Amino acid sequence: MADPKGFLKHDRQVAERRPVDERVEDWNEVYPGGPGRALLPIITTQAGRCMDCGIPFCHQGCPLGNLIPEWNDLVWRDDWDGAIERLHATNNFPEFTGRLCPAPCETSCVLGINQDPVTIKNVEVSIIDRAWESGAVRPAPPEWLTGRTVAVVGSGPAGLAAAQQLTRAGHTVAVYERADKIGGLLRYGIPEFKMEKKVLDRRLDQMRREGTVFRAGVQVGDTLTGDQLRERYDAVVLAMGATAARELQVPGRDLAGIHQAMEYLPQSNRASLGEEVDGQIRADGLDVVIIGGGDTGADCLGTAIRQDARSITQLEIMARPGDDRPSNQPWPTYPMVYRVASAHEEGGERVYAVSTQEFLGDDDGRVRALRLVEVEFRDGKLHELEGTEHEIPAQLVLFAMGFVGPEQQGLVEQLGVELDDRGNVARDSGYQTSVEGVFAAGDVGRGQSLIVWAIAEGRAAAAAVDAYLSGSTNLPAPIPPTERPLTA
Repeated sequence: MADPKGFLKHDRQVAERRPVDERVEDWNEVYPGGPGRALLPIITTQAGRCMDCGIPFCHQGCPLGNLIPEWNDLVWRDDWDGAIERLHATNNFPEFTGRLCPAPCETSCVLGINQDPVTIKNVEVSIIDRAWESGAVRPAPPEWLTGRTVAVVGSGPAGLAAAQQLTRAGHTVAVYERADKIGGLLRYGIPEFKMEKKVLDRRLDQMRREGTVFRAGVQVGDTLTGDQLRERYDAVVLAMGATAARELQVPGRDLAGIHQAMEYLPQSNRASLGEEVDGQIRADGLDVVIIGGGDTGADCLGTAIRQDARSITQLEIMARPGDDRPSNQPWPTYPMVYRVASAHEEGGERVYAVSTQEFLGDDDGRVRALRLVEVEFRDGKLHELEGTEHEIPAQLVLFAMGFVGPEQQGLVEQLGVELDDRGNVARDSGYQTSVEGVFAAGDVGRGQSLIVWAIAEGRAAAAAVDAYLSGSTNLPAPIPPTERPLTA
């Protein structure tokens, strides 16, 4: 193990962020020099807090099965080459998860039963960022080609993970993306202050050098039909995500100034990178209301702050979670507790236990206010509290309420794949859909989920595709799609 007394001698410390008044003036990552560098002064002591448990429940908490005690020990021993080898053994893109994952591994840490858990996520991103800087991350092209071809539709984390694994297995892989650049929501959904796009681009460059082909700006299901896709390739992996956004149909929904988060964030991402965006939705000088209290809502909050919004209110229909783990969510489950993202430190107001009754407009047909009512859950039902109706000003409203599943028009309909009872693409224990040779990985099959689940499913689906094409596989398969850990 690492330091046998590390957890007794040292308290938990996390990477420090840049001062709020500094970081809100730019779009750079909120950590000085990036999150990997920010922890380096204390990384040895923090990795040394890992107890190398006999049964490491952090493995259970991580869908990828990351070998966390092993690379914590290697970091403590200053063996950075060994640490990145063990980290890459289970995770294609630790620079993504180390920045964007909510770290269910930490809530499963055995030390977390009665102390603060190990800073697993910060150590992870420090390992990979140092590996990139030292040149330890290099292309790993296959030794020979199988002659089989695979199309991956979607270039988010699931699609990229599947593509990299299948390319390294020797198959010829083409990744299709409808946007003009590769990356899916990693590029256009995640703001720069959470992950600068150079982090994505360097990984894409590695994949190109390994042989993966990227075809951006192709609307599969339109310019390239499902039948054409199946004719051209020996196997197809659907990894388009769950991009059908949840709606809020209340009076006034058709007023101008009300948008889905994924209309607002991609435009801002393009603009922050210097692109010209015609008719960009901006928050300058406006009262902004964000409906939805999750990560996407926090991304909207941080973006609106950097656009100099006059005021920002983030609404959540549920009551405010407590600061401590609830008794009905015992270790090692992922608890619903009050969490503060970097954007929440920067400003805005968070309002809990309210429901939107109506959007109110002005004479020009634009939204001017929301009528809210306080709510509470009793007996499994949502109840409005009489006499609590009130209005709040809003000239820009953003929906950040999640997604209901994949878009079904176009490719999904053309392929004729079956859907499950939630509207996701159904698949068997080998990730294969009802159509032979067509596989599904990530949110398109499991519904909206975490980036770490997307990568895990991409890796597992790649193993299934390799076995389908070659008769057997040496690729690791983290989990079958029917299994759900306690943290799901």
